[in-house]
Amino acid sequence: MKSIADIRNEYTLAGLDEAELDRDPIQQFDVWMTQAIKAGVFEPTAMTLATATREGQPHARVVLLKQVDAAGFCFFTNYESAKGREIAANSQAALCIYWPPLERQVRITGTISKTSAAESDAYFQRRPRGSQLGAWVSKQSHTIASRELLEQGLREVTAKFAGADVTRPPHWGGYRVTPSEIEFWQGRQNRLHDRLVYTLVNGEWQIKRLAP
Repeated sequence: MKSIADIRNEYTLAGLDEAELDRDPIQQFDVWMTQAIKAGVFEPTAMTLATATREGQPHARVVLLKQVDAAGFCFFTNYESAKGREIAANSQAALCIYWPPLERQVRITGTISKTSAAESDAYFQRRPRGSQLGAWVSKQSHTIASRELLEQGLREVTAKFAGADVTRPPHWGGYRVTPSEIEFWQGRQNRLHDRLVYTLVNGEWQIKRLAP
């Protein structure tokens, strides 16, 4: 078996120059996301979310980006989950999106807060019915005795909402990461990658280049 220490790939697709960047990082992100979707990247909206406890113990997991605008980057989840409890205790968060076929990565750092109830309601109504029902069933991150408990819970809520719209559970909704820094990373040969970072200073985005 080949040692994982010997696994290497060269990055040769493209470079990233300051002159190519939009002055607005959200607009630049939209450009890259559109290109990732057109390239057929599997789960292009998948992003690693890092949160931490009040004491600073970090945890990371993958969530799906569902909305992005000038206000920030949004995902939806159970407020009573482990990440929900950490967000309630510590409003600092980070996101990382990686598109291997394009040799690109975007890192986002900022503060996190709940979206409005109206935003959460609007997105919940766009979800498949099965996902809506599942939001009522799962006590996310809590210990359960068996898979059967989930299956039984699904049968119960399916019967409860039979013939009716599924309403959003009060414990489920959106979060928005409001960025203070966004880094665009483009892989280059010899590990001399391009790293261009937008930093919010006095309400304006400034761009700087970091060594790889």
